[in-house]
Amino acid sequence: MVIKMSEKSYIYGTVPSRRLGYSLGVDTIPFKTCTFDCIYCQLSKTTHKTVERKEYVPTQEILGQLKKILSAEKKIDYITFAGSGEPTLHSEIGKIIKAIKKMTSTHIAVITNGSLLFEKKLRNDLQNADLVVPSLDAVTDEIFKKINRPCPSLDIEKIITGLKDFRREFKDLIWLEIMLAKGINDDLKHLQKMKSIITEIKPDKIQLNTVVRPPNEKFARPLNLEGLERIRDFFGDRCEIISKFKREKHRIYSKDIEGDIIELIRRRPVTLEDISKVLGIHQNEAIKYINFLQESNKINFYYHQGVKYYKIKLD
Repeated sequence: MVIKMSEKSYIYGTVPSRRLGYSLGVDTIPFKTCTFDCIYCQLSKTTHKTVERKEYVPTQEILGQLKKILSAEKKIDYITFAGSGEPTLHSEIGKIIKAIKKMTSTHIAVITNGSLLFEKKLRNDLQNADLVVPSLDAVTDEIFKKINRPCPSLDIEKIITGLKDFRREFKDLIWLEIMLAKGINDDLKHLQKMKSIITEIKPDKIQLNTVVRPPNEKFARPLNLEGLERIRDFFGDRCEIISKFKREKHRIYSKDIEGDIIELIRRRPVTLEDISKVLGIHQNEAIKYINFLQESNKINFYYHQGVKYYKIKLD
């Protein structure tokens, strides 16, 4: 089955989120446009690394698509800015958030790498969100460059200052995420310094994550549960390990789309972009199905000339 999209979609889902329940995604950025090129990213390498904030995709199209979806009966726990790159690069994100607030009472979350929070305008833009989830994977310049591979103009001290400033100004929830990669940012000396800085940032929660999806770089390896639990205990009561989505009885993945992906891959190996285009679904939504099929041991992947291809897993 082939579905042709009449227009480019900037909204995807709802999709089950490990943190946010049923999340309706808002994607404000072209695929892999980001301030970082993280070694652990499941969406592969950043193809457009930038710190320039501008209207990357049309604001009115985003709002028009969102209005249509919200008019339908649909379970949504959060409207979430997250997706193909760093969502705060969109210069009109504040305007979009304000417009959404007039459409619905559904909570709004922004998942960001936090790299641009040193900019006062961006901090102002996010004031109407209900939840902001910035990341902080490193607190030294050496480890920051190793794990996040940022734009040259970014330095970790400026980012940490931005997080502190945002905490002072933002009155709603901040959950700080730390992505841990074995042998990269998990040694005790680094964690001790990180704990001290996080104490100054004062997030409402600290959330530990590790490399559970096929990463950008093969050397990005996960910590085991014992290692995560040890670090959780080290950070204290506000810290939690992000668990997998468990509300399976309300599972909202479409069996039709799962079957279509299997049939497509059965014919020949395909990329994420191929799946998205042929089935007419957003790449962020496609990756959710792909992850489920990988976890179900039905498909796997390989790299050819730096491009990730998915194929049927043979018994």
